Amino acid sequence: MSLLKLYDPKIKKVLPDNPDKKAKGRFPSWLHRPLFEGDELFNTNDIIDKYQLNTVCEEAKCPNRLECYSKKTATFLALGSQCTRNCGFCDIDFSKNPKAVEVDEPKRIALSAKQLGLNHVVITMVARDDLPDQGASHIAKIIQEIRKENTKATVEVLTSDFSGNLDALQVVLDQGVEVFNHNIETVASLTPKVRHKATYERTLKILSHAKKDGQSHFVKSGLMVGLGEKKEEVFETLKDLHSIGTDIVTIGQYLQPNKRKLRVKDFITPETFKEYEVYGNSIGLANVYSGPFVRSSYNASLLKDMAINNN
Repeated sequence: MSLLKLYDPKIKKVLPDNPDKKAKGRFPSWLHRPLFEGDELFNTNDIIDKYQLNTVCEEAKCPNRLECYSKKTATFLALGSQCTRNCGFCDIDFSKNPKAVEVDEPKRIALSAKQLGLNHVVITMVARDDLPDQGASHIAKIIQEIRKENTKATVEVLTSDFSGNLDALQVVLDQGVEVFNHNIETVASLTPKVRHKATYERTLKILSHAKKDGQSHFVKSGLMVGLGEKKEEVFETLKDLHSIGTDIVTIGQYLQPNKRKLRVKDFITPETFKEYEVYGNSIGLANVYSGPFVRSSYNASLLKDMAINNN
């Protein structure tokens, strides 16, 4: 949904996605936040629309998208808006036969990032199991175009697991991005229910390979909580991520995007999020970003800088 569809020109304000007044009572106090407004929010939206691009902010209905757009930041969603996987948590459209890849998308993303003035460009992707290389060469082209148009910008990619194809993964890693990100999403016991096709073990394999490859400055992963996992399982996941050399970990509250997706089992308190952060730090994970509204690409530039300072 375009942010402009949330704009009421009569009162010049952004409206909530669900104006139902009863909705507010469904969430604990720490999940209520003000709406963000301002010209930059609409300027960002206009630039995204101008270049006819997709963002994970909108396709996945991220709760932070108004805040990020108001700061002139966005996370680009590459390879279209249709994913070949139907994960239980994600609101991105599913299709076994997605639309053809747009060959000019890399240039459009690079020009959009330049016009937005981004100093840290974050690219994520839909899973494209229908393509021979799972979309890896297209992601590589996006990185190359960004560097042509934005010579001073750093780059972060959040990729699929490429179905475990390490040759495809290597095509992306050879670009030497500042941050390579691949999300583990949830604990081991819930992975079969939460993720479609992806596995816990394969994610660790992808992250381990990226770390050993050494061309990315930082390796990053993230998980959602509130899906019914036990606290001890989150601790175990943090141990596993640390064991293969993950540099940055994000932890955020899962929110059900629509009635067809997995239901929220628990609303995790800010105190528990802090406990996860402290535990991660105690086992050697210097860069753990944990909180109710944390998402994998939320404040990505800040996290990158934090990792540099802690390195």
